[in-house]
Amino acid sequence: MSELPLVLLHAYPVDARMWDTVRAPLAERTRLITPDLRGMGRSPLPESGGEPSLDDAARDVLALLDRLELDRVVLGGCSMGGYVTLALLRLAPERVGGLVLVDTRSGADTDEARRNRLAVAHRADSEGTAGWLAESMVPALLGETTRERRPEVVDRVRGLIEQQSPAGVAWAQRAMAARADSTQLLRSVSVPSVVVVGEEDAVTPPEAARALAGAIPDAELVVLPEAGHLTPLEEPEGVVEAVSRVLR
Repeated sequence: MSELPLVLLHAYPVDARMWDTVRAPLAERTRLITPDLRGMGRSPLPESGGEPSLDDAARDVLALLDRLELDRVVLGGCSMGGYVTLALLRLAPERVGGLVLVDTRSGADTDEARRNRLAVAHRADSEGTAGWLAESMVPALLGETTRERRPEVVDRVRGLIEQQSPAGVAWAQRAMAARADSTQLLRSVSVPSVVVVGEEDAVTPPEAARALAGAIPDAELVVLPEAGHLTPLEEPEGVVEAVSRVLR
């Protein structure tokens, strides 16, 4: 067993159930904690207003660690969960004893990407998300191999997307659109780190993962074949092995 617990943060627009495929083997190695980020899954949005910020999502995770009396953890995240991981690393680096970044990037959005996020947030607010969000997201989230050969994974992801609240979807998109560039932050990382990416990831492709790993001193890069943006669902054995390297 690893002496440090493992906290894994999920992607957008799904929730912590995306880790179900890797939960059992990782729980054999250490204590595993997989919270729903605010507005997603079973975590509500707070009643107080304010501009959406991933820093607030990171503070939620820090509050959870405090409640569980965990001083230091191995922290990881997929996609949006990776952005929250980096926000927490900026806020409280002393709480992070290992780093797992899965299908994510350190850079801020381009102007075009930011406009697209805000358009999705506006549509979720005005129309809800039924009937269009999953259809637009599944082709981007899953690799071509998964879409062609693994209909059960496609159905699982579609179901997870359709169960998210429109308000949570809108909040997440606005928070991601406002996030800062974290590339410089990574150069100060001094804990065991692994970067994982699907070979068929069209959202944060392998070249983005190579740049991410290159910014972290001594980070290991793992490229998983026949997988897209949601590698824990598409190639769970490879993700377990990659995470286990940090735990060891």
